[in-house]
Amino acid sequence: MGNFERYLSVWVALCIIAGVLLGNLIPELFVFIASLEWAHINFVMAVLIWIMIYPMMVQIDFSAIKDVGRKPKGLALTLVINWLIKPFSMAALGWLFFNVLFASMVAPQSANEYIAGMILLGVAPCTAMVFVWSQLTKGDPNYTLVQVSVNDVIMIFAFAPITALLLGVSDISVPWETLLFSVLLYVVLPLVAGVITRRHLRSEPSEDRIESFLANVKPWSVIGLLATVVLLFGFQAKSILAQPLTIVLIAIPLLIQTYGIFLIAFVAALIIKLPQNVAAPACLIGTSNFFELAVAVAISLFGLHSGATLATVVGVLVEVPVMLSLVYFINRTKHWFPVAHE
Repeated sequence: MGNFERYLSVWVALCIIAGVLLGNLIPELFVFIASLEWAHINFVMAVLIWIMIYPMMVQIDFSAIKDVGRKPKGLALTLVINWLIKPFSMAALGWLFFNVLFASMVAPQSANEYIAGMILLGVAPCTAMVFVWSQLTKGDPNYTLVQVSVNDVIMIFAFAPITALLLGVSDISVPWETLLFSVLLYVVLPLVAGVITRRHLRSEPSEDRIESFLANVKPWSVIGLLATVVLLFGFQAKSILAQPLTIVLIAIPLLIQTYGIFLIAFVAALIIKLPQNVAAPACLIGTSNFFELAVAVAISLFGLHSGATLATVVGVLVEVPVMLSLVYFINRTKHWFPVAHE
């Protein structure tokens, strides 16, 4: 897997191309796969994400989670970025680009919907994929679990009020089925499976059973990521070719937001001297988004074919390539951070 992971960005680029081509050549297949959902959660995507997350969950040692409280700075950084900076910077960028810089290129109604979609992405920090990014940067799995869990609890109470404030809408309909079902699928179930697997492996006489098992299942994690990329771009293949300029216009502020938020978190992590295995997931959890929830709320509030829904979908499309570039950067700069103490 060494060489395969080394050229992961190449395989992702090929999967993007494959997804767009297949989505236009055999759209019926992707329509059928897209129909396999409940509460806006696609079951095929859920299985693939589950495959990606499962190896990370096997690494979690519950006996070590109690030690996370001794390192509160990483969790504090995550919370400040996710809830005090990211939603408001996303709203500001959306307003700047679509009401000022792109005002002559986009109809006012469409501009407002694109801004709304961006806001929905900004208020929904990542729940599932952050486990993948943490694994690729050798992040502390115990710390990552705590970060995700705390963010999920806060999201239950803060998502609707912050969204209502930024959208200027008094009655936000939060799809609780999507929120709770996603947490169940992407956190609780793989965590339970990981705990059971780890307990079983520890009962074996060989001491390196866990390491051997992880070496065998980690390739499936990357395969799950690549298959997810094919599906994501296959689902939106028609839109990508039909509205290329609109997608580029939406992608520009999203890219600036993503890299900008990462830069803020990265510099802050250096200043407060976080170890790399804590700094990596702390930076990446605020940079990526809980796109299932954002898309579901956009559909609920604005409709399936609205500009808001399109903006959330563009957020999905740019996330994987962008996050891989940030994973690469973190891995190249790991020597900038202090060494973690066990």
